[in-house]
Amino acid sequence: MLRRHARAACTALAAAGMALAGLQAGSATAAQPSPGSAPSVQSAARALGADQARPELLAAMGRDLGLTRTQAERRLVNEAEAGATAARLRQHLGGSFAGAWVAGAESGSLTVATTRAADLAAIRAAGAGAALVRHDLTALERARTALDRAATADAPVRYVDVRANVLVVEETRAGAGDRLVAAGGVPRELVRVVRSAGAPRPLYDLRGGDAYYMGGGGRCSVGFPVTRGTTQGFATAGHCGRAGQSTSGFNQVAQGTFQASTFPGNDMAWVAANTNWTSTPYVKGAGGANVQVTGSVLQPVGSSVCRSGSTTGWHCGTIQQHNTSVTYQEGTVSGVTRTTVCAEPGDSGGSYISGSQAQGVTSGGTGNCSSGGTTYFQPLNPILSGYGLTLKTTGSDPGPGPGPGEPQPGGTWTAGKVYAAGDTVTYGGSTYRCLQGHQAQAGWEPSNVPALWQRI
Repeated sequence: MLRRHARAACTALAAAGMALAGLQAGSATAAQPSPGSAPSVQSAARALGADQARPELLAAMGRDLGLTRTQAERRLVNEAEAGATAARLRQHLGGSFAGAWVAGAESGSLTVATTRAADLAAIRAAGAGAALVRHDLTALERARTALDRAATADAPVRYVDVRANVLVVEETRAGAGDRLVAAGGVPRELVRVVRSAGAPRPLYDLRGGDAYYMGGGGRCSVGFPVTRGTTQGFATAGHCGRAGQSTSGFNQVAQGTFQASTFPGNDMAWVAANTNWTSTPYVKGAGGANVQVTGSVLQPVGSSVCRSGSTTGWHCGTIQQHNTSVTYQEGTVSGVTRTTVCAEPGDSGGSYISGSQAQGVTSGGTGNCSSGGTTYFQPLNPILSGYGLTLKTTGSDPGPGPGPGEPQPGGTWTAGKVYAAGDTVTYGGSTYRCLQGHQAQAGWEPSNVPALWQRI
């Protein structure tokens, strides 16, 4: 957690503009509509806005990831397609699935791991590289949960490294990792203990990334503007404030009140704004430019991600691990995502975005933006579903709906609902399974977006 006693900034998300690059491994097979035809089935890149990148996003990726503009454009498209392919393979592999990740400057290769040799041909047939490993992802995640119950600040970080097929425990004091493994009753063969230079701390301190101030002192950053019914507001980190605490905006004008907050356990909160403030579908990018937010699909390990915060502004890096557990002095937070993006006090609560897809809000980290660091974000979808919020987006073109007198599709699918991978819905007389967690919106009906839904 990085707290700053000053101001907080709300970030805006960027959509990526580019022609569809050929993903060497893991490209989607969705058919593209012919010119002049009604848009129906969309590729992952098109559906998630990865083919409409803003220059500010591409420039930041170039600075922090060492990419040319063309490489950055291709990378965003490839990551969207790889995420969809990995999600479909996860459903197919079931309990033998052991993780997936992208690699290369343009994220041009997707690798999917399995514990079952019989799965290798199917993975390769889908266009991905196949890795045969010893431990499935469920077993490693179960071991991490066991360690969380016995964790102390001397072994503050625990995550599954899918590339190495191992549960990593970071220790700040020699022997703390081994003591934790013994206390948690986890087989030692599942775990690799590494030394950490320092312990994460919260990044304390209605456009994503803008500053806001908490009543009583302190500054954090707006995560993502949201609505709840007719109420405007924003999602942010739970360690920034408690329910009932007042806030003022970047301009020190009265802004709103924390409605709910959870920390530790998770690191999530939302603030309801007064009528002087309006939620916008943007994150604050480089130079204060608006970056568009079009959805909330969580991207795979290895993907690029950018962060906006009120102290250090706009920085980019890559996703390292999902479902990481971090033990701060205040307690353990589970389910956060570990990244290579830097941050400093006052950036807490700010936005993480991949392409135009909202990823989460800044929780904490180590290091800084001068020497580099590691940060953790609380994924956004659990905040939206937990508090009944709707992410403010620029929306997408839903295409032509049923004409006059034509039957409506019907079914259980509902715009505005947050779906997790594995959820099933009905739509238009068919049943679909969710492939990638997201908040549903018009234009993302199951029949339109095979990157998000699989017909079963």
